[in-house]
Amino acid sequence: MAAGAILGIPLGTWILTHSEPITVRWIIVCAVIPALVLLVSGWRYHGQPRTSLTVGVGSLSGVFSGLAQIGGPPVILYWLSGQGQSGSVRANIILFFACTMIVNTITYIIGGLFTSEVMWLSFATLPTFSLGMWLGSRMFGLAKEQTFRNICYALIAIASLIGLPVFDGALR
Repeated sequence: MAAGAILGIPLGTWILTHSEPITVRWIIVCAVIPALVLLVSGWRYHGQPRTSLTVGVGSLSGVFSGLAQIGGPPVILYWLSGQGQSGSVRANIILFFACTMIVNTITYIIGGLFTSEVMWLSFATLPTFSLGMWLGSRMFGLAKEQTFRNICYALIAIASLIGLPVFDGALR
């Protein structure tokens, strides 16, 4: 999956640097919401994971990652729709994003996206992000399998709603 993402990230970064921000947000929301509906509906992929499918999902995730740092929906849809246990799914997601972070960083540097304003915002949010990661790791084993999935679904839904450009007046 990471190999596919490495191919997709530069394309997503190119789209980001050559598109209007509102268009990018609509693209992401219009991709995430149907994926969430599919997951919540209970749909499950019952086939055996094939290399071509895994690389394809990774590539789509890479495009979304380069486009808006939201490479999660294709990967999460793929892994949460399967029969894997929450511990395995979580480990795969963490490893996948650790592997792709380097390529994301390189393409963003090349694309001129790391401005001083972006860096200051990153440092400002670091304590809250770190606290959330720490709390999540401490609480992970406390939830039942379905609770884990429901929390994932709720987080995806909240992020999608917050990202809708129609709410800019109220949320920004």
